[in-house]
Amino acid sequence: MTKTASIADPVTPVSSKSGDPYLLTPGPLTTSLRTKQAMLRDWGSWDGDFKAVTAEIRTRLVEMCDGGNEYDCVPMQGSGTFSVEAALASFIPKDGKALVLMNGAYGQRASKTLQYIDRDYVALDKGDYLPPMPEEVDAILAQDKEITHVIAVHCETSSGILNPLQGISDAVQKHGRKLIVDSMSAFGAVPLSVKDIPFVCMVSSANKCIEGVPGFGFILAKKSELEAAKGNSHSLSLDVHDQWAVMNKTGQWRFTPPTHTVVAFLEALKQHEAEGGVEGRLARYAGNRDILIEGMRKMGFETLLEDEWISPIITTFFCPKHENFDFQTFYNEIKKRGFIIYPGKLTNIASFRIGCIGQLHADTMHGVLRAIRETCDAMGVTDRSPPEER
Repeated sequence: MTKTASIADPVTPVSSKSGDPYLLTPGPLTTSLRTKQAMLRDWGSWDGDFKAVTAEIRTRLVEMCDGGNEYDCVPMQGSGTFSVEAALASFIPKDGKALVLMNGAYGQRASKTLQYIDRDYVALDKGDYLPPMPEEVDAILAQDKEITHVIAVHCETSSGILNPLQGISDAVQKHGRKLIVDSMSAFGAVPLSVKDIPFVCMVSSANKCIEGVPGFGFILAKKSELEAAKGNSHSLSLDVHDQWAVMNKTGQWRFTPPTHTVVAFLEALKQHEAEGGVEGRLARYAGNRDILIEGMRKMGFETLLEDEWISPIITTFFCPKHENFDFQTFYNEIKKRGFIIYPGKLTNIASFRIGCIGQLHADTMHGVLRAIRETCDAMGVTDRSPPEER
């Protein structure tokens, strides 16, 4: 059978309460109606009401990581990558040296950022399939005394690996180095407390597990590190120390904030709390993942990762080896049925990803499984197993 660009079989689409397809991605993601409605009002960025919103967000996020009086929160305009670059440039001094733990696109992006901002670094690259292990970090730090900081990605969404952050943190603390955590796609759903993992800074984003919309990221950092960051940054707009100092002095963002996104995020935080906080969010996402994986394996699909490394955030599946399978057709047909999935980011083999975060519940996951089954039947993809060379 020849691959086709589209399939004419009639479908009954499934959509979210807003009427849009469900986003089964690692962010942006499907948000609640309450979060959307929070964006219907215009706000003055210098007004006291908006400053109160910013202050409450900062307080709630520090509480979420058990930061107490030692930590503070600095929101930064832009995508999550803006905040990662801001953190690396602000907290790693010009004469510092980083160890970058890589097992996917976001560790690689951190190393590329360090090249741009002219910071010395070495990398531990584990490829697409495996996590950096604590004993490996321990050995590198024991050998290289010049390393001052270790950069770890909490959940590497290019593969879906949930990295062993506790063990990595223990190794970093053993050697008296400083840990920077990219918890972009995990914070808010995977527990992360400074009581267990005393990072110097952590970076995440509004449009991930707290289920806000895109527009800003945030940095949780030790106040002592924020003080020491003065003068480190290569950039005015990405200077975390300056943003922090101005917010503490005036209550305002230095430059025009994404007001609607910020207010929507506070509403999302309130819903996060009502769901049971991190534990409640994790329970729902883990349930979504378990339904997805069980159903996909029953259809013959294989996961990239062994079960012990699969996060509750997103799961990567191998593309079937069947001659009728074409990812773009597969994607389009699933979208017709009301679901948007994600292409793979692996370097060596074809894959696709399905997220479990956002306003998704058990019925949503059963719906996407039904859509995938119908799509495979319509495409004539009878064998869903991956190529042998995986």
